[in-house]
Amino acid sequence: MESKNMNLKRTALIKGDLKFTNFGQIVKSTLFRKLIKTFIDELTVKKSHLLKVLEPFNNEQGEFNETAFIDFVYLLNINPLDEIMQSGYFEIRFSHQEYAQLFLGFLEGLYNYWRSIQRFMIKTDAYNPDEKTKRSKAYSLASNNDAFKKMVLDLYRNIHFNVTGKSFSIYRQLPSGAQVAFLTDKFEFDRGVKSKNDSLYQVPYVWEAIFEPPVIFYTQSSKRDGIFPVKDKRMLQKFYLDCEEWFAIPVKVGRLLAIVYVHKEFLALGAGLFNLFEMATPEEFTTKKPDAVVFFGLDEVLFEEDEKLGFVVKEDDVYYGLLPDTAQVDCFGYMKKMMLTLHNIIQIEKQDMPVHGAFAKIRVGGKKSTNIMLIGDSGAGKSETLEAINKLPKELACDFDILIDDMGSLHFNKEGDLMAVGTEIGAFVRLDDLQPGYAYSTMDRSIFMNPNIINARVIVPQMAYEEISKSTRVDYVFYINNYEEISETAPPIEMYDDLDEAYAVFSEGKRMAKGTTGEVGITTTYFANPFGAVQFKEEHEKIAKNTFKRMRETGVQVGMIRTQLGIPGYEQDGPFLAAQALIAFIDQLNK
Repeated sequence: MESKNMNLKRTALIKGDLKFTNFGQIVKSTLFRKLIKTFIDELTVKKSHLLKVLEPFNNEQGEFNETAFIDFVYLLNINPLDEIMQSGYFEIRFSHQEYAQLFLGFLEGLYNYWRSIQRFMIKTDAYNPDEKTKRSKAYSLASNNDAFKKMVLDLYRNIHFNVTGKSFSIYRQLPSGAQVAFLTDKFEFDRGVKSKNDSLYQVPYVWEAIFEPPVIFYTQSSKRDGIFPVKDKRMLQKFYLDCEEWFAIPVKVGRLLAIVYVHKEFLALGAGLFNLFEMATPEEFTTKKPDAVVFFGLDEVLFEEDEKLGFVVKEDDVYYGLLPDTAQVDCFGYMKKMMLTLHNIIQIEKQDMPVHGAFAKIRVGGKKSTNIMLIGDSGAGKSETLEAINKLPKELACDFDILIDDMGSLHFNKEGDLMAVGTEIGAFVRLDDLQPGYAYSTMDRSIFMNPNIINARVIVPQMAYEEISKSTRVDYVFYINNYEEISETAPPIEMYDDLDEAYAVFSEGKRMAKGTTGEVGITTTYFANPFGAVQFKEEHEKIAKNTFKRMRETGVQVGMIRTQLGIPGYEQDGPFLAAQALIAFIDQLNK
């Protein structure tokens, strides 16, 4: 499974079918050889003094003898450095002390470089629907990764000891194996399911994933910008997916089936999908035509100037989202929003109203739940307001179940009730906007994206698919206002008597951009939804106006919540005050 064109500057693919039992499996592997090469390239760019370590392995022409150096590393795993130097097998013209210091720096740098790479273990294993067999295969893969992790740690420690002659005083079991392991297989598809691009069915499909927390990925970008244009052209037969370079990840976006094809360099974004969406089973994706398909990491030459951040096409009744292999789109926001854009376009076709919002069942004092829909753009404070409920005094006896964290759809059932359906089983939120310590309390199941910079994100699984995918009654709909400060004339919660006035507020989609996208300051986005609603504004407007009309007729109340999240100094207090007001509002309804 090691690619011939493997680029270890970002991603390493580790063979998962090996039971690692000896150090030669690592040191003599193609993977280790490429690791050495790319690390040396890094040192060369930096003009590092550690390059002196390689001088004994350069020939008379100054060319580096990679094989000899790897043999030297292998011997260092077994023998002390001074014995190797005394043997004269390698012409190391340094004193023992000088070379030991140099090599120790090289070793630490190489080890840290390895741990900075996105590491995935891939095992091709025949899918079997039997639950016991599936569990056994997953255990076997986890065991292989444990053995690999131990081997890497032991190799590092053995070499460290043989260079310094000293053992560690403190042993740190640092994550050194694969961060994520995948079980993959190639499947036979029903004829009516397949598209005209045969290469889509030759790539390995992921049917099981194993995470080694804490999972931390560093991507080349941390902000999403723009919207995805919808183009009327045919793209499916303009590219070929190399089965050594691409992976297919089948997921369910709410009630829709989606297949995401990810180039290996973007596997970190693909891994994030497992915390955000329900995984589809082979029984589902081999027999049902997908509603949506995403390609992440296609050759940039396929994209026109206005398509450089991705675009959407429709072919043979399936919507396709295409994203290029560029640093700018190496951000999970592009992956998530492309999938949700496709979801929303499909909902508009079905005459349902897609909403960019959060939806929760909230209970106060053990009373019946009140179902609240919060609508607003990125950074408005939807998730933050709900999470802030956890900070309220326990004596208020309030709790909630989130059914929609970011995107869902509204429709009316046969009885005329307004109903909501979600899309995601997890949340993709800014670390800065969460209550202190929350992300760390879920570290064992979260995926962290760029935790060291502004707009750091975490993907947390938090909802059951059965709950988010069923229709749930909506009692109240609120617009989330993050730009107005609370005052006597601007209370935390304000209800609308005039539905036309409410429609105008929702339709304008005003917010204070917080830097979660490329926008800054006060911005407006049609219905706070740049994912499908903007691209199909005319069709969406008909659905939205009809929805608001029927909400008036059926008694669904509409209002605004001011979170103050976009106002400096209110990043924590704003959502807390909004949560406090929302709980008081619901409590009053129960009296």
